[in-house]
Amino acid sequence: MLFYLFTGGDNRRVYLGTRSVRSGWIWRRIAGWGVHLAARTHSPIRVRQSEARCDRAAPRASMRLCEGLYFLILWVQLSHPLHLVSASRLPFSPPTDCRAETLNQISHRAVGSPLVMDHRSICRKTRRLIGKQAEICRKEPEIVHEVIKGAKLGTGECQFQFKERRWNCSTADKFFGRILNQDIRETAFVYAVTSAGVTFAVTQSCSMGELLQCGCDYQMKGESPDGSWEWGGCGDDIDFGYTKSREFMDAQTRHRSDIRTLLTLHNNEAGRLAVKNFMRTECKCHGLSGSCAVKTCWKKMPIFREVGVRLKERFNGAFQVMGSNNGKYLIPVGDTIKAPTAEDLVYTNESPNFCKRNRKTGSQGTKGRACNATSMGIGGCDLLCCGRGYKERQVVVEENCKCRFHWCCVVKCSKCTAVKTVHECL
Repeated sequence: MLFYLFTGGDNRRVYLGTRSVRSGWIWRRIAGWGVHLAARTHSPIRVRQSEARCDRAAPRASMRLCEGLYFLILWVQLSHPLHLVSASRLPFSPPTDCRAETLNQISHRAVGSPLVMDHRSICRKTRRLIGKQAEICRKEPEIVHEVIKGAKLGTGECQFQFKERRWNCSTADKFFGRILNQDIRETAFVYAVTSAGVTFAVTQSCSMGELLQCGCDYQMKGESPDGSWEWGGCGDDIDFGYTKSREFMDAQTRHRSDIRTLLTLHNNEAGRLAVKNFMRTECKCHGLSGSCAVKTCWKKMPIFREVGVRLKERFNGAFQVMGSNNGKYLIPVGDTIKAPTAEDLVYTNESPNFCKRNRKTGSQGTKGRACNATSMGIGGCDLLCCGRGYKERQVVVEENCKCRFHWCCVVKCSKCTAVKTVHECL
């Protein structure tokens, strides 16, 4: 028996086949329901092998079909395991040039479901992936979706932590890629915070029920030593997030033995440990009238801003290392320096000063950067502008003012204009 769905604007057929064909009235009834629902919606979509078109009626029709078959297939999935048949093994190539708006409309109802996720739509721009990365992209596209979210989370945290430094983690142009080609401490931080972001995003999706491969962590059981609380609730499955981050982020470098590979693997691990080793215990009371008759606790990940702050501290104390004679180990530069731990960041080359624009080193310079004229820190004009001086100008900005809370539950603000003084590096 074979079911198929049209997953929205891409008009790609997702085939769901049972591992064994069984006879019986229930299977004939299910097949009849599937064919009946498919027939009612198939005609407005008008998909043909020779060409692919999307009509105005396709989004609504696909939504009806998905809603009608979703619970049906869910019931079959629970009764008899199903497996997805890859489109590459079908006798024809499904059309791929239609819009993806309908796919987005459906996917927000069943995020992470293989019924609405298509690995080609996620991995279309990652054709250079090889090995384990390509396998995850092909078999677990919803994991790749979370990897992308985690990478964006890590990049945003990098820009926040370095917003007052000469190098501000800007991803504009090709400068960011040139930074990653150097074995400097800024590169170490980027790899660490990105790996941490992927670990965080995958684990969080597990707890929110957005992934079918994982869920809450119920390994912690029993009571506290003093009996004041007990383990319960939905704990974060950090082991699953850690494993998927390690499989994807370390895939392309794991079997190499050069110094850059050792640096990348070490800094990736440091980022993951910044999340895994700092899990916090969160508790909730249960009882009448707010009493704490029963108290349950579970493990939660740290706030990601705390992860960024911790990695920034590791950046400030990063270890300069060099490769061993056999190229398999990292040893610190200097006889009196202790060996770095798994949570430390490591690098081999000193960073450029990032004062002037240099495409070779990836430096965008600090010309035109806003600075703090009254600060003596790294974000002050003296250090940020590299001694070149700064200019002062007046700008008119619009900001919220006279904000009031209205029941219930809206905060309404007025718009006010103000003149502010801005200092920029020359």
